[in-house]
Amino acid sequence: MCLLLNILLTGKDIQLDHVKSLSSAVSYLESDNPSIVILDNKLPDGFGIDFIPKMKKAHPGIKIIMISGFSGAAKDIAMENGADIFLNKPFTKDELFKSIKDLLN
Repeated sequence: MCLLLNILLTGKDIQLDHVKSLSSAVSYLESDNPSIVILDNKLPDGFGIDFIPKMKKAHPGIKIIMISGFSGAAKDIAMENGADIFLNKPFTKDELFKSIKDLLN
């Protein structure tokens, strides 16, 4: 997924960093303050959906785009937990760009 996001966002004047686990995300967020996080749900050390409240508590101004192959209840829970946008996999590059643009404006 990280490779796909890098490909989609290359040349769009967007700085993209990525981590591959929740524990790495905790370390990254301690030293960096991104304006938007694109968060996958299924990660090696847990579910992104459960990480949203922790991230919002530590960084209240952060915007979160939750991506997941699980639809239905996952979307409801992600939004209740504080996600700003939920994208079902597969999503289009236009959906991703629109989501980022909406959150930046």
